[in-house]
Amino acid sequence: MRMIISLPRTRAFAWVTLAMVIGVVLTVRLGFWQLSRAAQKEERQAAIVSQMEVGVLSTADLLADPSNFGLMHQRVKLEGQWLPQHTVYLDNRPMNGRAGFWVITPLQLNAHTLVLVQRGWVPRHQVERTLLPEIQTPTGVVQVQGRVTPPPSPLLSLTTTSTFDNTDSKVNHIRQNLDLDAFAVQVGGSFAATVLQTDAASEGLLRDWPVITAGVEKNLAYAFQWFALAALQLMLYIWFQFIQPYRHARRFPTSN
Repeated sequence: MRMIISLPRTRAFAWVTLAMVIGVVLTVRLGFWQLSRAAQKEERQAAIVSQMEVGVLSTADLLADPSNFGLMHQRVKLEGQWLPQHTVYLDNRPMNGRAGFWVITPLQLNAHTLVLVQRGWVPRHQVERTLLPEIQTPTGVVQVQGRVTPPPSPLLSLTTTSTFDNTDSKVNHIRQNLDLDAFAVQVGGSFAATVLQTDAASEGLLRDWPVITAGVEKNLAYAFQWFALAALQLMLYIWFQFIQPYRHARRFPTSN
């Protein structure tokens, strides 16, 4: 060890040491940042699970306190009437590896309150993609069980032009994405919330929605990679700056 420390150093050694320190500090910080991201996701997951374990709110509960519509992932039991003329089919929404549509229909709770319900999934026709499958939409008062969720996530679209200009055409009920504000104007009222229906499969619709998970696996993998890179930098530095010169000095000792 004393021989290693006493080995002659050059100005390049200082620059290499500085680069190593910066590289190790940076990669370690990135590793801890990924760990913090994973912790945040786990906290959100715990909050979602906690909210889903709260008792089910009825339509009366929601109408009595409209702020409850903003409780994400709150379980609800709604009672109202479908507005089937405004049903929308969101395209390119797979389920269990199959291409298909998410079926979305407004539900009228009372004269002044609308809820947008993601009712379920239907497969797309393998040949004629604009041929919509048959689904049943009951008339009269219906009961819907579900949970409050964010609006359907948008997909990358090459155009912002609405394909819903001609409501007489069945084809034009198909959309890539849903502009909630524009859709609310068309329906004739604002939506108090978006609800994901969780009843058993019915009415020609499947509801095998994915289970909500924290999704920390990717962050933990990235953290491991950053920490491994930091360790690799440190080992290479020790090898080339200390061990290799020491081995060289032992093999070719300088004479006094």
